[in-house]
Amino acid sequence: MLQSYLKDTWVTPTDDAAADVHDAVTGDLVCRVSSAGLDLAGAFDHARRTGGPALRALTFHGRADLLDAVAAAVRARREELYALSARAGATLNDARYDVDGGIRVLRDYAARARAELPDAPHLVEGPAERLTRGEDFLGVHLVTPSPGLMLQVNAFNFPVWAPLEKLAQAVLAGMPSVVKAATPTSYLTEHLVRIVTEAGVLPPGALQLVVGSARPALGLLGEQDVLSFTGSAATAATLRTHPNVVARSVRFNAEADSVNAIVLAPDVLPGSPLFDAFVREVVTEMTVKAGQKCTAIRRVLVPGAQESAALDALSAALAGVTVGNPAAEGVTMGAVVSLAQRDDVRRAVRTIAESGRFVHGDPEKVRVVDADPERGAFLDALLLSADPDAAAPHEVEPFGPAATVLAYRDTGHAAELLARGRGSLAASVVGDDVAWTTAFVAQTAAWHGRLHLLDSVNMSLTTGHGSPLPALRHGGPGRAGGGSELGGIRGVVDLMQRTAVQGSRRTLDSLGA
Repeated sequence: MLQSYLKDTWVTPTDDAAADVHDAVTGDLVCRVSSAGLDLAGAFDHARRTGGPALRALTFHGRADLLDAVAAAVRARREELYALSARAGATLNDARYDVDGGIRVLRDYAARARAELPDAPHLVEGPAERLTRGEDFLGVHLVTPSPGLMLQVNAFNFPVWAPLEKLAQAVLAGMPSVVKAATPTSYLTEHLVRIVTEAGVLPPGALQLVVGSARPALGLLGEQDVLSFTGSAATAATLRTHPNVVARSVRFNAEADSVNAIVLAPDVLPGSPLFDAFVREVVTEMTVKAGQKCTAIRRVLVPGAQESAALDALSAALAGVTVGNPAAEGVTMGAVVSLAQRDDVRRAVRTIAESGRFVHGDPEKVRVVDADPERGAFLDALLLSADPDAAAPHEVEPFGPAATVLAYRDTGHAAELLARGRGSLAASVVGDDVAWTTAFVAQTAAWHGRLHLLDSVNMSLTTGHGSPLPALRHGGPGRAGGGSELGGIRGVVDLMQRTAVQGSRRTLDSLGA
């Protein structure tokens, strides 16, 4: 039975009727998960009374030291997390994306705090504003830590990166974290928390872990708390409207899955280096972590004249993907996280195929290396072509190795198709015609949290369509949740309380203004 970490102690749940979690590759039982009998109210109280005061007593630079210490602890034992990740179907490259990505976020935020924030427990924004004719009645904005906690509700696809990137911002904001691990990969997050707690690098109460259901916790949240969610748009809507979250105006941040897109501009010709870069970008997004990323490309918009060439090039590239046991030599894509997830993807692509066809891959059959295709949650890389004006490609997200090619008639049609996704975390535009790209961005930017503009100048330098970066905002409008994470120090300040303070010069000076 997997344990939770509450009030600085590892706790075993009392429920024998726990949920079973299986190995994505072999189907073997990995662990059992339950939150029955856990003292969540006591854990929340411990976070607020012990963890919060300890973090708030430190300056921003002191909190940055904690992040560096956590990063060092995780890095020292990251091989353990790599090995466990294989049980979730992840290749070594997938595991590094998750684990090393989380370490990089911690280090990035530590460095940013020292460079951009004062060596003080709070922040005064900007110069004082004169409010009257005289010189001694002024106003500033004071940013202080909230005396609450962050409840992290994380998705299964990034069991290391997600809790660490949220933790980085919360620690700098002086806020303790209670992490709710996603059940299918809870054993990975549990091991991560063990690594951190065994290192003894965080103050008591600064980090706690709930394994299993955390529904009762929603009723324990208060006005100074933050509910930070990553997962499906449907679950985000449920959390957002929870009676206690609404009644107490709990700050809610959602980073939800979305039907992200890539757009091939009309000037990019088949066979050109930029066209090849476009193909690589799509294939990467379909196959890294078996397509289980909230930012992964689901819609591939191409000019009608290039549809056939795009389908041929993508199919040829996908033919080189080897599916199987991540531990086997030559395997480039592992399994999705569970049989249930495999079935969800199958249902989604069948729905999209009703308005189109499969171009590469069969959702029911896949050739795998060193594994049983029935016991493991394996899928082929699935490329579809569909009627661009049909509803399903813009509304249904197959959260796995699948993408749909949609041919657009003209620039206006492409912009209209993008908007039909009702908001996304990220979109890519691939083209060398700067005037076209600039005009297209002006039409479409409002629907996306991040735009990745790929051209011949930067195609060898890009960090990729699907990679959130600490310096840039991660989140998106509409279906993508309307939230915001990262974005450099903005992500920290968003977790704190900004208060307008009016007073005399001497008083404001004493606050650091």
